[in-house]
Amino acid sequence: MLDTSVLVAGVRSPSGTSWAVLQAAQQHQFRMAARQALFLEYEQVLNRAEHGLSSLFVAELLADLAALIDPIEIYYRWRPQLPDADDEMVLEAAVNGQVRAIVTHNRRDFERAARRFGIHVWSPAALLWALREGKTE
Repeated sequence: MLDTSVLVAGVRSPSGTSWAVLQAAQQHQFRMAARQALFLEYEQVLNRAEHGLSSLFVAELLADLAALIDPIEIYYRWRPQLPDADDEMVLEAAVNGQVRAIVTHNRRDFERAARRFGIHVWSPAALLWALREGKTE
């Protein structure tokens, strides 16, 4: 599961590790999942003027992502678990979707709570390493 921070970093820096994660997702190297609220957050954040992205680019990117993402339904709420209330929907989606890892630039806030649910918290670089080494299964 991708935290919004990874998506934003990826589109803002097409030579960085977050961009490489987006490329790996496009090549189906790992399964992506999100709930509708997280997908809407992707849209809202990417459309902020501070990122300088055209609305057409954002719409096309999100359409591409929508084709890759397995939708997650929320059956149980696990709040509060994290120091930042805005991150709760990411953790809830990960738990309900039974994903193996959350990929984020904000590992410190997620690690303790995610560990309780058996979910790894990886930086984009850690995910790329795991993919290269075959350690994602």
